[in-house]
Amino acid sequence: MTTIRVRKNGPYRVEGDDVKVLDWDGNEYTTERRPIALCRCGASTTKPFCDGTHSKIGFVAVEGAVGPEAQDKPAQPR
Repeated sequence: MTTIRVRKNGPYRVEGDDVKVLDWDGNEYTTERRPIALCRCGASTTKPFCDGTHSKIGFVAVEGAVGPEAQDKPAQPR
């Protein structure tokens, strides 16, 4: 089973034994490291992987899991 955990103000942490990360052409990134941490701040120098830059730039995420009751409501304009 593969699990993706959203780390607060950090990367997407991908846990599982049979995980592949593919680029837009279908080429597989090679990585021996597990779990895999995928960049969410956009500032990593090793994209798509996290290099810890989020903590240096003060990345603050705004999203969280949305429960079923909120999914039925229309989106509010920003």
